[in-house]
Amino acid sequence: MVQTSLTPAAASAETAFTLKFEQVGIHDVPIVGGKNASLGEMIQQLSSQGVRVPTGFATTADAYDYFIKEGDIEEKMRSHLDTLDTEDIQALSNCGQAVRDLILETPFPLKLEAAITAAYLELCEQTGQPTLDVAVRSSATAEDLPDASFAGQQETYLNIHGVKGVLDACHKCFASLFTNRAISYRVTQGFDHFSVSLSVGVQQMVRSDLATSGVMFSIDTETGFKDAALITAAYGLGENVVQGTITPDEYMVFKPMLQQGYRPILKKQLGSKALKMVYDSGGNKLVKNVAVEERDRNRYALSDDEVLILARWACTIEAHYSQVHSVLTPMDIEWAKDGITGELFIVQARPETVQSQKSASVLRRYRLQTDPRQIDKTKLAPIAVGQAVGEMIGQGPARIIHSSANIVDFQPGEVLVTQRTDPDWEPIMKQASAIVTDQGGRTCHAAIIAREMGIPAIVGCGDATQTITPNQTITVTCAEGEVGKVYDTLIPFEVEEIAIDNLPPTRTKILMNVGNPEEAFRLAAIPCDGVGLARLEFIIANHIEVHPLALLHFDQLTNEQDRRAITKRTELYNRKADYFVERLTHGIATIAAAFYPNPVVIRLSDFKSNEYANLLGGKDFEPTEENPMIGWRGAARYTDPSYREAFALECLALKRVRDQMGLTNVIPMVPFCRTPEEGRAVLNEMASHGLVKGENDLQVYVMCEIPNNVILVEEFAKIFDGFSIGSNDLTQLTLGLDRDSALIAHLFDERSAGVKKIVSMAIDGAKRSSRKIGLCGQAPSDYPEFAQFLVEEGIDSISLNPDSVIKTTLAIAEIERAMSVEAP
Repeated sequence: MVQTSLTPAAASAETAFTLKFEQVGIHDVPIVGGKNASLGEMIQQLSSQGVRVPTGFATTADAYDYFIKEGDIEEKMRSHLDTLDTEDIQALSNCGQAVRDLILETPFPLKLEAAITAAYLELCEQTGQPTLDVAVRSSATAEDLPDASFAGQQETYLNIHGVKGVLDACHKCFASLFTNRAISYRVTQGFDHFSVSLSVGVQQMVRSDLATSGVMFSIDTETGFKDAALITAAYGLGENVVQGTITPDEYMVFKPMLQQGYRPILKKQLGSKALKMVYDSGGNKLVKNVAVEERDRNRYALSDDEVLILARWACTIEAHYSQVHSVLTPMDIEWAKDGITGELFIVQARPETVQSQKSASVLRRYRLQTDPRQIDKTKLAPIAVGQAVGEMIGQGPARIIHSSANIVDFQPGEVLVTQRTDPDWEPIMKQASAIVTDQGGRTCHAAIIAREMGIPAIVGCGDATQTITPNQTITVTCAEGEVGKVYDTLIPFEVEEIAIDNLPPTRTKILMNVGNPEEAFRLAAIPCDGVGLARLEFIIANHIEVHPLALLHFDQLTNEQDRRAITKRTELYNRKADYFVERLTHGIATIAAAFYPNPVVIRLSDFKSNEYANLLGGKDFEPTEENPMIGWRGAARYTDPSYREAFALECLALKRVRDQMGLTNVIPMVPFCRTPEEGRAVLNEMASHGLVKGENDLQVYVMCEIPNNVILVEEFAKIFDGFSIGSNDLTQLTLGLDRDSALIAHLFDERSAGVKKIVSMAIDGAKRSSRKIGLCGQAPSDYPEFAQFLVEEGIDSISLNPDSVIKTTLAIAEIERAMSVEAP
C-alpha cells in the first residue's frame, strides 16, 4: 500500500512519497524543500493569526531520489555535468537540455505515480471539487535558505487540472532541477548537483486571474531599512510581477505604527500594469497574457485596506520566522487575491537573502564625478530612466538582447539591456556590469538577481531598448535616489566606505538635513539623533510640482499647457487638491518614519514668490516682487487671505502624518517669522486646522533667521517650543547682503564677528528661556572653528548635510573631550 499521508517520523517501514502541507514545517526543508516547508509552517502556525495559505501537498525528496534510482539515470546525468564549464554559455545550454531530456524521457515508476495520484484525489475530496485546479511548484531541498534564495531556479506551472496534468507537471518540475540557471547557480553557490533533491508542491489555485496578485518584502529591498514593508501589485496571476513582464503598483508601509493600529502607508506609486496573466481555455497553453483596459491601468490594483492587511501579514510572518531562527529574518512573500471570494492569500514565503546579509557597520556610497570641466554637459541628460535597484554605479558597452537566442553573444563586463530578463539568462547576468530593462518593478526577477549578485540594475524604463544603441558606452547609476539613470558616456565615479560603528557619543545632538524622501531610508543608516531640517518646498518642487492654488482654483488657469500637465498628474483624484495633500503626506511621513522615534523637524513651505511662480500654474497666483528674498515668504503667507487656503493643505498633510499614521516625532517649524504677533497668528491658523500646540505632544519650532528673532528671542520663546538658527538668512540679514548676488558673494561669511555675536545672543536667549536651540547650515561642516564656536556656546544641536555627519560627529566629540579636560 502506498503511504500518502505519513509524517517523516512515522514513515519507517515504507517511504512517504507525498505529505500534506499540514504535516510539514520549517524544519522539514531536507524532506520537502524550502518552499513547501514554509507553506506547511504557515498553515500550522499562522492560520490562527489570520494568515490564509491555500492547502495542498508535497512530493518528498525521497520521491525524487526514488525516481532517479529506479530510472538508473544518475551516471548518465553525471557524465554530462562533471566536465561542464558554466561560463561557456553554449556548453551550459547543451548540457542542461541533455539532462532535462533524460529526466523527461524516464517514466515515473508506478509506485510514485500512484502516490501522487492518490494525494491529488484526496486534495480534490478535501476541497469538495471533482477536478481541482492547482499550481504545481518546484521546491528544491537547498532552496530558500537564509543566505541563498535560489529564486526562480526551477519551474512553476499554473492552472493544472486532472490527474494526468498533475503528473506531467510534476515530471517537468523534476526536470527543472537542471535548468541552465539552476545548474549555474548551484556551481556559483558551491552546492553539489547531487546533494540537492527536488520536491514538488501541488497547491490549490487562487483565482487571482480574476483579481490581483504580487510580491511583498518585510524590508525595503533597496536600502535594507527594516521598519518598512514593500508591497507590489498587478492584475492577474502573479508570474508577470515575478518575471518582470509588467511594472506593478508599489506601496510602502511603516511597520512599527501599523502594529499600533495606525494606517501608515508611506508611499503609493502607480505602475503601468499593461498586461495580466489569465487562464487560457483553448489550445495547449494553460495561461495567457491579455491587455489591461486603460481605466484599470490608471487606478491602483489594491485598496488601502488591502495594503494594510498584507502589510500586517508580512509583519506576522517575519515575526514568526525571526523567532524560529532566533534572529531578525526579513521575508520575501508572494500573495494573491481570489477574484471569486475576494479573499487574500499567501502563496509563498522565503527569507530575504540580500539586504539582511549586509554588514551594518560599513556604509558604502557611490558618487558620480560630474565636474563640468571634464564631462560634456550634453552627456548629462539621461537617455533612459527607471526604478533604481541597488545603490551602485556600473559602466560598459551596451549589449541589447531581445531573445534567448542572443545570449551567447554576451561578453563579460557589458551592460545587459533587454525588455525583461529571462531566468535562463542568470549565467550572463552575473557577468554584466549593470542591467537595464524596459519592464519590471523592484520585486521582479531582474531586480532580485541583480541585488543578490551585487550588480546595479534599472528596471521599468519603458523604452531603454530603443533609446540605447548596441555597443553604446554608457554609465548606469542607481546612486541618485529611487530613479535610476542611464548616461551616454563614461562618467568617473568614486566609492566611499564609511565605518559607522563605534562612533563616540556627543553632548551636542547631531541632526541631519534631509530634503529628498526617496533618500530618507538610505540616509537613516548614518548614525545621528534625528532630522533638524526637512524642507517642505523640496517635496513640493520635486514630487508635486504644482502650485497649491492652481489645484484649488483650476478653472482660473490661463496656461493651457499647465492645465494639461496638472490634469494628467491628478487624474487619480476626485479633488485635485487631494493630489497635493497625499503626496505631501507621503513625503513627510517617509522622512519621519526613516528616523523614528527621533525628532524630525519639518520646515513649513518657504518658497519665494519667484520660486512659487515656477511651479505648474504658479504664474497665475504669484506677484512680481523686486526682492523676493525679503518679500512675501514664510509665515507672512500662511494667514494672508490670498494664500491661507493653500497653507491649509500643508496643515492637513501634517495632521494626517501625526494622527492617522502615528508619527508624532514630526515637529513643524515656522520659517521667516518676522514678529511675535505673526507667530501667534500662524499658531492660531494651524490650530483651526487641528494642529493645536501641546495636543498629542505637538511641538512647534520657529526659525531663528531674522535679527528680530534674536532681539526678541524671549518673546518668541513664549510662543514656540524651540529654535533653529538658519545661518544662511541670518548671515545675509546681519551683513546686509543678498546671498543670491554673485557680485558680493565674497562678503558672505558666517564666521564674521557680527554673525557670531548674534548667534551667541540667540543661544543665550533661548537658554535663558529654557528652550531648545539648534543650527541648520553648512558652516559647521565647512569650518571646524565655527563648529567649535557653537559647541563652546552650548548649542543643543547642529543639523548637517548627510555627507558631513560622520566627520563632524568625530570633530565635535574631540572638541567636547578637549573642553572637559580643560574644565576645572
